[in-house]
Amino acid sequence: MVSRKHLPWIVFMALLTLPIVLLYALLFAQSVSEEVVGILPVNLTLSNWEFLKDGNIRVPGTTTQYYPNVYSVTLNTLALALTVAFLELVFSSLAGYAISRYKFRGRSAFLALALVLHSFPGITLLIALFYILNVMGLYDTLLGVIIIKVALDMPLDIWIMKGFFDGVSWDMEMSALVDGCSRLQAWWKVVMPNVRNGLMTVLIFGFLSGWSEFIYILTFISSQDYWTFSMLVYALTTGEYSYINPGVTSAVAIIYMIPVILFFLFAQQYLLRIQIAGKGVT
Repeated sequence: MVSRKHLPWIVFMALLTLPIVLLYALLFAQSVSEEVVGILPVNLTLSNWEFLKDGNIRVPGTTTQYYPNVYSVTLNTLALALTVAFLELVFSSLAGYAISRYKFRGRSAFLALALVLHSFPGITLLIALFYILNVMGLYDTLLGVIIIKVALDMPLDIWIMKGFFDGVSWDMEMSALVDGCSRLQAWWKVVMPNVRNGLMTVLIFGFLSGWSEFIYILTFISSQDYWTFSMLVYALTTGEYSYINPGVTSAVAIIYMIPVILFFLFAQQYLLRIQIAGKGVT
């Protein structure tokens, strides 16, 4: 039974979340109707979802012009998100362990500098990044965007993993070394299982960062062959080629949201434990 002292907070939170719930309801209603009055659909139809048959979304007002195939866009988005998440997981776990376990000159300064670098908006680096990618031949490739995303996300990931590694007792690792494990074996078999919450946190942040990326796709991808969902939704909502079709746009937006919602539903317990990483530099 709800306590009376908690009732005001529950009402307050309900009022805060109500607009968000209404927006989601409006989005769904628009995707299954020809028109929406308030949040109530009028003339229910599944025509807005017909693109799922072959993945092709026809540009309104034309018969032969199409947006990039939805299934190709999905594969591009998954490739970007999964690759970013995997690389950030590997690099941050190695770097976080080294910084946590080894005392070297300039360690505190390095951590402080990493945090300062993370505070700079990535958009300020667009011109420099464009030049670098162009010189390296990585302009208009997903690989170039992946490298940028991993590099810019790494400072925060290192801080997170360093905090989790600090929470693992050195005595536990020393016992493994005494029992005959190498340093690498102790890291893999003893330390890593004890920081799985941190690994999941980095994995989730990396996936969501790649899945939702827009500005670098817009800037460094010129070919529609490498479009992700963010670019497709952008083109649909701005009417880049023709007028906007609200029903189809809403349907694509719902598909775009599904992985994010699933991640938060099944992985929120790991995100709630990120406070472990808040320990200071020692």
